[in-house]
Amino acid sequence: MKRQLLAGRFGPDDGNDVPTGTDEQRTYLQLVAGEKSLDHGIGGALTSLMKLGVFPSEIGIDLLVLAVHVHAADTRISRAEQSQDSWTREIRLVVPVSDPARWYAASSTLTKMLNFLTGDRWSIGFRARPLRFEVIAEQSSPSLLSAPYDSLSLFSGGLDSLIGAIDLLEAGATPLLVSHFGEGATSDAQGKLLSSLKAHYKNSTFKQLKVRVVFKKKLVEGVNLENSTRGRSFLFFALGVFAGTGLGRRFTLRVPENGLIALNVPLDPLRLGSNSTRTTHPYYMARWNDLLRELGIDGNIENPYWNKTKGEMTADCKNPGLLKQLAAESLSCSSPTKGRWKGHGIEHCGYCLPCLIRRAALQAAWGTTGDKTTYTISDLRAQPLDTRESTGKQVRSFQYAIERLRKNPQLSQLLIHKPGSLADETAHLDQLADVYRRGLEEVARLLDGVEVKPS
Repeated sequence: MKRQLLAGRFGPDDGNDVPTGTDEQRTYLQLVAGEKSLDHGIGGALTSLMKLGVFPSEIGIDLLVLAVHVHAADTRISRAEQSQDSWTREIRLVVPVSDPARWYAASSTLTKMLNFLTGDRWSIGFRARPLRFEVIAEQSSPSLLSAPYDSLSLFSGGLDSLIGAIDLLEAGATPLLVSHFGEGATSDAQGKLLSSLKAHYKNSTFKQLKVRVVFKKKLVEGVNLENSTRGRSFLFFALGVFAGTGLGRRFTLRVPENGLIALNVPLDPLRLGSNSTRTTHPYYMARWNDLLRELGIDGNIENPYWNKTKGEMTADCKNPGLLKQLAAESLSCSSPTKGRWKGHGIEHCGYCLPCLIRRAALQAAWGTTGDKTTYTISDLRAQPLDTRESTGKQVRSFQYAIERLRKNPQLSQLLIHKPGSLADETAHLDQLADVYRRGLEEVARLLDGVEVKPS
């Protein structure tokens, strides 16, 4: 294994040389294709956003450039190969930005949030962009009307983000929905849902910013890909803030996520650390707001559904009829293509953690016949599920967590602290413990009568 250094360069004439440390492998990330076209989705994001009448600031562009570095490192450096414990990588970034002093002042917060999010050890340095790219941001023409968007919301194509969009549109808002996509299934879900929302809310001028960030497979020489993508939410959040800096006023970026997933309390001891994602955990969200303050960005990030289960979000949606019509098109599965080897198309597996929470939520809100989603395993009770296989692992983990909490309900007050610090949430601890308890009870009702083997 080696410590990995990823250093950005702006164009073929950017000859900045970054020295390597002991046992450190250096990779230069070329940010420009040809002479001046920004690569890896950055230029496309800028062009798409400006077509929507939104002109991001230099610091907003910096944030997207940083996020591209993070995403490249996270997806192109194998944990199995480049860590001593098959998980914790040592990653150093050197990022060219418009204002290095401002970024260095925020580097401690950045390091905390990335270490927490991915479980790696990050070190982040900055340098000035080369003179030719000293200014990237464009100003809108004085003759142009200001962009009509009065809100921002992340739009992943999942059920929670769909509910978030519907609730905003029902309230009369004109949101800019911000999407990132990697594989085709996610893009397809986003496209179908957006078309349906457009057809229903014909009089709204809401729009979508849709961005794909890509790198070549062998970006880091001799190192294989990583598919855990624990850092993906950094890119997603950065895209939202990048857009927000172009609205010309204070903004709130909404991150719609149910409280059970946001907390993501480990279901059993084996889900601690590497197996427990933290993409919308309250500690991580709070560090994002620290970062925006330190960078002087006039905005904040919030999860409006932090105190609701997924079932409660579904039941409380401001347009339940539309949600029922569109829910089956939303995509919650962690690996919607994993059934292809069995001859299935892109569909929900029905047994991964997000699928189980989804099924439980729709059953809680609409009853046992209300969920029209196609699941690879359509009936969890048809036969015992094998806990040695993926079909039964998450079911047994949920059963363990449910049994543990039912025996000692007060454990919820302790368990919510397992994924990470809740020091920023001292006024909400009782509500967080309660949403965790209610979320598990939703899943318990789904799994009533489901058998696993070995037990």
